[in-house]
Amino acid sequence: MARGGVAADIQIVPVTGKAELDRFIAVPMRLGAGDPNYIAPLIFERQESLSPKSNPFFEHAEVQFWLAVRDGRDVGRISAQIDRLNPQTAEGIGNFGMIAAEDDPAIFAALFRTAEDWLRERGCRAALGPVNLSTNEEVGLLVEGADTPPMFMMSHDTPYAAARIEEQGYGRAKDIFAYICSVNDDLPAPILRRIRKGPPEGVTLRMLDMSRFDAEVDTLTGILNDAWSGNWGFTPTTEAETKALASTLKLLIDRRLTWFAEMDGETVGFMILLPNINEAIADLKGRLFPFGWAKLLWRLKVKGVKTGRVPLMGVKRKVAGSLRGQLLPFLLIDAVAQAARRLGYERYELSWVLEDNLPMRRICDAGGAKVYKTYRLYEKALT
Repeated sequence: MARGGVAADIQIVPVTGKAELDRFIAVPMRLGAGDPNYIAPLIFERQESLSPKSNPFFEHAEVQFWLAVRDGRDVGRISAQIDRLNPQTAEGIGNFGMIAAEDDPAIFAALFRTAEDWLRERGCRAALGPVNLSTNEEVGLLVEGADTPPMFMMSHDTPYAAARIEEQGYGRAKDIFAYICSVNDDLPAPILRRIRKGPPEGVTLRMLDMSRFDAEVDTLTGILNDAWSGNWGFTPTTEAETKALASTLKLLIDRRLTWFAEMDGETVGFMILLPNINEAIADLKGRLFPFGWAKLLWRLKVKGVKTGRVPLMGVKRKVAGSLRGQLLPFLLIDAVAQAARRLGYERYELSWVLEDNLPMRRICDAGGAKVYKTYRLYEKALT
């Protein structure tokens, strides 16, 4: 054994090119192969998301990936990143992420020691994660709810990972919830009666205008950055990041499931429901070739999916506390739910929601949604 209890036969290899990145992507796919609820992400999407050439996140962040190798076999992976736009960076907090490894404390120890040394060398006083890669993407380690498959763009972790991370000296920093909701769940009767009277004076709802897609994305970004600005760990989304995500998801976006709320002529709120692509790719093992594209398009456009995810929703802070503003989330939820029912959806997930985001949690509770998955962020002082 090497110092610190790390096995001497474990080699930590930095990812420096496409071949190593492909190996990096493959690690959790191999680990999850025996889990009936694990769904392999699309490999080409992972390649784009983790590449500086296609993900604008790298424009304002320093990132490093590593593989753990034993006897010529990849047995684990981890990332470390410092996001210059994240306010926590100024407090000396860096991030680890992408953690996946075989159930061996020595492998986890080797990976975390490498990531922590990298963060420490760059002036970080604490490590927080998992963050994959941005706080606006996949966040937290799944600690409850592994008995159901993950929704699109949500993680699914091995059952032993939490214990292995805690063995490295990490403690709970924050829990994050995923809510599940039936499209048939009614809003509270008083709210539903008010909604059925129509929007308040000066308030209108409209669907996404695909002919003005880029402008609509800009509007959404502005609302998102304003609405979420008070949340713990919030990092502003750049225009480039939002446009890159919107471009990636454009084929999935259904205007009938994307609604904006306007108040006195100003667009002040939105809600978007995306089809749960995981439902359509569960048996593709991450690959679209040679026949995956045909299966995916048929399942999405012809057969249809029964589940969806609300990854983004927000109301501008300046109106959120007003009487009309407090009704906007419920107007949006009702509009989206009605459209989802007509399209054959049965359930949708609202995620992710911080444990101390009480206004959003109250909205979820009032809409009949239930917490069914818990993700955990861990933190450790780097002394």
